[in-house]
Amino acid sequence: MNRIVCLLILLFATSCNYFEKKKVTPEDLLEEELQTFNWNDVDTYPTFSSCDSLTAKEESKICFQNTLVTNVNQFLAEQNIVVVNDVFDTIKLNIIIDKSGLLEIESMKIQPETVQEIPQIENLLRESLKSVPKIFPAIKRGQQVTTAFEFPIIVQIN
Repeated sequence: MNRIVCLLILLFATSCNYFEKKKVTPEDLLEEELQTFNWNDVDTYPTFSSCDSLTAKEESKICFQNTLVTNVNQFLAEQNIVVVNDVFDTIKLNIIIDKSGLLEIESMKIQPETVQEIPQIENLLRESLKSVPKIFPAIKRGQQVTTAFEFPIIVQIN
């Protein structure tokens, strides 16, 4: 009987940790949530006021891209660009739109032949992006976030 009592006391003494609850801090919850985030996907893409009426995510993205490319193409069409040889190039613009809606060119991929025919092409592209309408930044979980895009700009001059 004495052994049973000792065993029960030992069992109760070691099982106290079993009932102890682990405290979870807000920092731990945040860290766990951040691990499950898909940082490459946003809830809503950057947009212009002209695209606000679109509710589908993909339609909104296409509207944004088309508006940006159209703006650049119109600007380039208004310039008096004279070339010796025909130019047909697809320029890749890598841009960043920060969480306040500011657009910045990260890089440009331009064929050397295009630069040779139009030495000021980089400056023209930068200038064309200064005249885009106000950009509303992308949204991720209710927060404005920075996003990066690659846009093809087709340059064709005969």
